[in-house]
Amino acid sequence: MTRLYSLMVAPNGARRGKADHPALPITVPELAATARACQAAGADAIHLHVRDDEGRHSLDPGRYRAAMAEIAEAAPGMAVQVTTESAGRFDVSAQLACLEALRPARASVALREMARDPALAARLYALARESGTRIQHILYSPECVARFEDWRARRIITEDRPEVLFVLGSYDPPRPARPAQLTHLRALLRTPVRWTACAFGPAERACLLEALRQGGNVRIGFENNLHGPDGALLPDNAASVRALVAAAAAEGFTPRGLARTIPLSA
Repeated sequence: MTRLYSLMVAPNGARRGKADHPALPITVPELAATARACQAAGADAIHLHVRDDEGRHSLDPGRYRAAMAEIAEAAPGMAVQVTTESAGRFDVSAQLACLEALRPARASVALREMARDPALAARLYALARESGTRIQHILYSPECVARFEDWRARRIITEDRPEVLFVLGSYDPPRPARPAQLTHLRALLRTPVRWTACAFGPAERACLLEALRQGGNVRIGFENNLHGPDGALLPDNAASVRALVAAAAAEGFTPRGLARTIPLSA
């Protein structure tokens, strides 16, 4: 029996640029073209980072609105998740201001960044509830999981079934992901959640296949990894999506983006 899963593409991130890969999308037209290609390959959502005129990570609401509008035109029906990542540039007040201005349908929030100012974090989560923003809580480590459970217990995070992203490995410092990391992090979590996994390094595909076997959803793209399992540079984000979709299909998994008559509800 085929099992459906949600597949989000994270095409650029906050730190990489054209020097890392010439096909890494930076401009709004490049992001829209990438969204279209990845949607055709099976992705049903995009994790969106925008850049300033110098190519640096930005939380500017106007830049987000421009990118979201072009993506909506290029890839109709593709869900857009706005990032609030600080990338060492922004404090919690700037992250809160971004969400206040945008009030997006979806946004990702890293607990380890929110922990820099718990009072403002509580305001951010309250704003998300008020705005109907679907928050994905990013968990990098056992410490993040412990904080997530604490904030759930104290009703700072209040969703009935929160959505979390397990991040395996890291970009800085470089730490390649391993599938066993997923099992470890999931074992620490007590709260029932909707969950997704992403993974840094050449074991990305193996980690994501393990996430599917464990019943989760997946995020893939050049934010996390530029190489195939053999170490060869991938041509672009759509090639990365296609390779995962093919490997998952061999194990009976189908992305929701290629089963369009079935609503996204996982």
